[in-house]
Amino acid sequence: MTIKNINLVNFRNYNKERIEFCDNINIIIGDNAQGKTNILESIYVLAFTKSHRTSNDNNLIKQNEDFCKVSGTISIDNIDSFLEFFLSNNEKNVSIDKKNIKKFVEYVSKFKIVIFAPDDLEIIKGSPSIRRKFLNTEISQLDKVYLYHLNEYNKYIKIRNEFLKKMYDSNNQSNKLYLSILDENIINKALYIYQKRFEFINNLNDIISNIYYDITGDKKLSLKYDNKLGIECFNEEKVKNILIKKFKDNLDRDIFTSSTNFGPHKDDFSFYLNDTDLKMFGSQGQHRSAVLSLKLSEIEIFKQKINDTPILLLDDVFSELDDTKKNNLIKYINSDIQAIVTTTDIKEISKCLLNNSYIYQINKGKIERIEKNGKTTL
Repeated sequence: MTIKNINLVNFRNYNKERIEFCDNINIIIGDNAQGKTNILESIYVLAFTKSHRTSNDNNLIKQNEDFCKVSGTISIDNIDSFLEFFLSNNEKNVSIDKKNIKKFVEYVSKFKIVIFAPDDLEIIKGSPSIRRKFLNTEISQLDKVYLYHLNEYNKYIKIRNEFLKKMYDSNNQSNKLYLSILDENIINKALYIYQKRFEFINNLNDIISNIYYDITGDKKLSLKYDNKLGIECFNEEKVKNILIKKFKDNLDRDIFTSSTNFGPHKDDFSFYLNDTDLKMFGSQGQHRSAVLSLKLSEIEIFKQKINDTPILLLDDVFSELDDTKKNNLIKYINSDIQAIVTTTDIKEISKCLLNNSYIYQINKGKIERIEKNGKTTL
């Protein structure tokens, strides 16, 4: 899978720009606050219909403009598709080959990317909701059925919580038949979510330790899935029975708090170096290397599951790595994958990588391709 070009209209600090990408390494250089990260963000938005940097879509629209548009051509098995994302103050839509897609779940699974950005260190340091978001985003790329079940699960949880509040406010617990119907629907959706999360984390654990060692030469890295079920492997019947019991045992608490206190929406996972919890005892460098290894592990899973490679986006990854880790990382990206990399200083990147790359210069929202014989404005 590759992206051939990206076209921006009124996106962040860009008026109207277009970039043509090569199928291997694309390096975007420029000072801070010139728009390098905005390019990666636009590719993310084209894939997921939302940003990885802000929850407010309106922040994507250039100041004093009414709309923004991101479009681009992707190639899958040598078949091109044209994707388009449009956003205004009161409208948001996406299309594939000029055909509007009404259900975003049908769109999101089309274009697959893996991104590493400085804020991704929060996957280790931040709240459980950040780690759940990571799981949901990445599994959805591999399995659009997962995204459907997740959306349905969240819908039923919202309805259940509203009903619990009514039960608490009225001090009336008589209508438990309706609650049992909701619980049955929630449990059915939860089973699929748990199954895919177990599978995904197990797949990561098969890969991540070797990649972490290749990059750092350090100890064994692994993930521990905190699913609150008290089990280490998925068994549908066992999980279903646990959920039925947990919902029953927690009912009084759920009514009191007007919320559902058990289920995959409470999941978490942790990073361990041998027996050491990285969140509690790891250094900043270990956090960075662990999250980078996590993202590179995803690429291997994509290869295994869909027989294709996602597009790799690396935002300012070289600046915090020593020379050894840089060289070890390069062997992963200087291969059969398309990567788009941002940096403030081209000196941070090896000549070997530069010789196989397209190089772009960004300055004040303007993009130029750097050629060996000069510059060509894109």
